[in-house]
Amino acid sequence: MTTNGAQARRQIITEHVLASGTASGAELAELTGVSLMTVHRDLDELARRGVLRRFRGGVSALPSTVFESNLDYRLGVNTTEKEAIAKAAAELVEPGMSVLLDDSTTALALAALLVELEPLTVVTNARRVIDLFAGRDGIRLISLGGEYSHPHDSFLGVACLEAVEALSVDMVLVSTSAMDARMTYHQEQDVVLVKRAMLASGTRKVLLMDRTKLARTALHRLGPVEDFDHLVVDDRVDAELLAALRERTDVRVAATGR
Repeated sequence: MTTNGAQARRQIITEHVLASGTASGAELAELTGVSLMTVHRDLDELARRGVLRRFRGGVSALPSTVFESNLDYRLGVNTTEKEAIAKAAAELVEPGMSVLLDDSTTALALAALLVELEPLTVVTNARRVIDLFAGRDGIRLISLGGEYSHPHDSFLGVACLEAVEALSVDMVLVSTSAMDARMTYHQEQDVVLVKRAMLASGTRKVLLMDRTKLARTALHRLGPVEDFDHLVVDDRVDAELLAALRERTDVRVAATGR
């Protein structure tokens, strides 16, 4: 099985467990068509990443209100939707702007589209975004310091907050882990505090959300939907929810081609 095949199988397992709450190893082996031993290896890896929780005889999804999955896992899921959202969001960015990108995987997909847009000032706390822009002519790069977070591969904490609060940018583009028709959420307090500071520093605020993050809540409230100037989603969002969101902000639907 290739790495991509293993990732696809683990995504199937994860979605099944999230939908049903729990599942046995035998059930997942039948679902994926692989041996029980292979399923156990998959479950060990998903548990190591914190995506699912093992228990005797099966596996359970951790409460979505208190947990965000590991960055390495998030990088491999919903890539089509994230790339479509990034493409639509890139149309909002013009040469000469100052933009702030958070440490989300959707913002990373957007960063890959902005590397040739010059001149541009980019502010970020995400190490992988920093790597993309570092050394590029025409890009003024401002790295936000702070305490390094391995799960997020970014910088958070008091030093990061203070660095953000010293800046004012043309546009802030962020994602978060959950939202409903009225409110946005995240599971981690430290992340919420940094994202709030980022949003306060921007003249225009853009939220990037794929369908898997919608119609969900998490432990900490980030901010109301109407506080964002633009919301960019993919074209698989429920129509009723989309209509409710459009009552609160400008919604742009990105075509995935699916």
